[in-house]
Amino acid sequence: MRIKALALGSAAALLAFLGPATLAQQAQPAAPAPAAAPVQRVATPALWKVSDKDTTIYLFGTIHLLPEGIDWYHGKLATAFESSGELVTELPDIPAGEAASLSLKMGTLPAGQSLRAGMNPDELAKYEGAMTSLGLPPGAFDRFKPWFAAVALAIVPLQRAGYSMDNGIETQLDKRNKSLGRPRFGLETLEYQLGIFDGLPEAVQRKYLFDVIDAVPTIPQDIGKMVDAWVKGDAAELAVLLNSETDDPALYDALLTKRNKNWAVWIDNRLDKPGVVFIAVGAGHLGGKDSVQELLRKQKIKAVRVQ
Repeated sequence: MRIKALALGSAAALLAFLGPATLAQQAQPAAPAPAAAPVQRVATPALWKVSDKDTTIYLFGTIHLLPEGIDWYHGKLATAFESSGELVTELPDIPAGEAASLSLKMGTLPAGQSLRAGMNPDELAKYEGAMTSLGLPPGAFDRFKPWFAAVALAIVPLQRAGYSMDNGIETQLDKRNKSLGRPRFGLETLEYQLGIFDGLPEAVQRKYLFDVIDAVPTIPQDIGKMVDAWVKGDAAELAVLLNSETDDPALYDALLTKRNKNWAVWIDNRLDKPGVVFIAVGAGHLGGKDSVQELLRKQKIKAVRVQ
């Protein structure tokens, strides 16, 4: 199991919003160097459409955290969103307090247990070295499960490099959607998404944590490659970057295939109701052999590339 399919994918961004980023801030990491003025980049990210005689469903692959300076809301994408009657994302709009409460509840170790106490000397040295390199106190995540600490550690380098949920696609679409007075719905519940990680065996969680630690020095460069592919609308390359390095079949199925199957069924059912729907989910779900579009094709539903 490797970092690209996990911490740099949609689940990592979810946890960045819910709690670990806040914990990292409370741990008072070293301040990042002043950022240079953002460079404006014009993006043409991929967009697909599924339709019948009275229903249109747009499929848009998102990047959950982005730096400033990327101009993506224009052209066919903006037209599609403006013409839609509802926004559908992986999760519904959840109050921040409710999200943080549940993520902390599920991510906290039982009383009397400590993250570092379960490490051998070599693991402890490696873990504490990673924490120190990020300017975090070694004990900052002692009360949390390995999966929770893993996601927190993955997010810190991105924040230092200027990536933010505020610049992320879902945040921007949600703001526009609210200004238009339209509803937003979720394909999944928060408890389900968190449960994907919380349900992993402890050994898998620990491996995940140390995979993240190995990747910490290059996380901004790795996510930068994904953003480059997304900006160009290269869905195939983005799918490779996001999904090809997961070597645990059960985890791959839980994070990607099973969810995509559920979403394909949702889309099939939604076609029975008239209207225009804009679905925005992590870009890794819309590329590759197990993509939502491929699963729809097996149900004899065609997704047409619009942009």
